[in-house]
Amino acid sequence: MVERIGSGGSLQREALLAALKAQARAVDEVRAAGAGVSDAVPGPAEKSTVHDAFAGKLREGLRAVDGEIRGAERLPQDLVEGKVTDFAEVAARIKRADLSLRFALEIRNKLVDAYREVMRMNV
Repeated sequence: MVERIGSGGSLQREALLAALKAQARAVDEVRAAGAGVSDAVPGPAEKSTVHDAFAGKLREGLRAVDGEIRGAERLPQDLVEGKVTDFAEVAARIKRADLSLRFALEIRNKLVDAYREVMRMNV
């Protein structure tokens, strides 16, 4: 599918392939991290609106990033099929998805660091 992109622009093709591979690796990391988010939601015994709100916002953010990534995963196929005609649009949307993913990974890293700091506290 990617082989038909451009007319001899192998540099563009290679850049797109590299971006898609890097994005696929990062997507797997975010999806693996997001798998445990529903487990972190407080149960019926813990009725805390702060915790519910935080978990809801976290879940909402992960869904938004996942939607952005899934949309970017369809772009190369749409470009080949002629649904998207501008290569710059494809590149910009892939870059936006990549930035969203990196932002989500940084948030995850900060949350893990905060958790580790709390666990190190003496009570």
